[in-house]
Amino acid sequence: MSNKEQFLVKSEPFYQAQGREVSLYEAAYAARLPVMVKGPTGCGKSRFVEYMAWKLGKPLVSVACNEDMTASDLVGRWLLDAGGTRWQDGPLTTAARIGAICYLDEVVEARQDTTVVIHPLTDHRRTLPLDKKGEVIEAHPDFQLVISYNPGYQSLMKDLKQSTKQRFTAFDFDYPEAALEARIVATETGIDEATAARLIQVAQAARNLKGHGLDEGISTRLVVYAASLMRRGVAANDACRMAMARPITDDADIRATLDSAIDSVFG
Repeated sequence: MSNKEQFLVKSEPFYQAQGREVSLYEAAYAARLPVMVKGPTGCGKSRFVEYMAWKLGKPLVSVACNEDMTASDLVGRWLLDAGGTRWQDGPLTTAARIGAICYLDEVVEARQDTTVVIHPLTDHRRTLPLDKKGEVIEAHPDFQLVISYNPGYQSLMKDLKQSTKQRFTAFDFDYPEAALEARIVATETGIDEATAARLIQVAQAARNLKGHGLDEGISTRLVVYAASLMRRGVAANDACRMAMARPITDDADIRATLDSAIDSVFG
């Protein structure tokens, strides 16, 4: 298997479009424009990027960004081995060489001095300087850079610089409208749509508390977790508490409010 083939998405990921995002992304890719995907936790950002890589038949190199990530983690470093030293490409360099879509998930978690290394790849240059190696890579014609983050967690310490933001086209994602979200949960888990719709009612009750005791509402991902537990015989109330209410808060009053919503929906 070639280096490129190992990064291909082998089977179609389930993704339910909410609007024109699929055709708009295809246009952005055709122009090789960098893309920024913004939206709350667990609303389908990563699934969308994975689906588009599959639809376009392009390799996908994904990086889960974190606050300890250095520029070397992205571009590569010299390593010691029995024969002396050897260069090891990082994921960004690998993607630029083979013509992959490079997806930097939750990019604001990375340090700002790390994210600046992507700048030459996001303008007319489409290059990646490897300063430690003394090499400048010209990105493969198929290369595209995609980043994502959750604007709800922005702060003065964790936000993208304008000099970075204005290098990207952007999509705003949110949780789907109720009927569509229920259909997504039913398709993803095999649970019936009526039950999925009731799970969405619980999720929406939590989302209504955002900014009033909750930093973030119940994500579609957590609804899928609850439905998966129910498919395995777990009682609805227990599944909702375990997968939807308990992960998002430790506040006793908020938990009581969510438990009350669960009981009112499922009895």
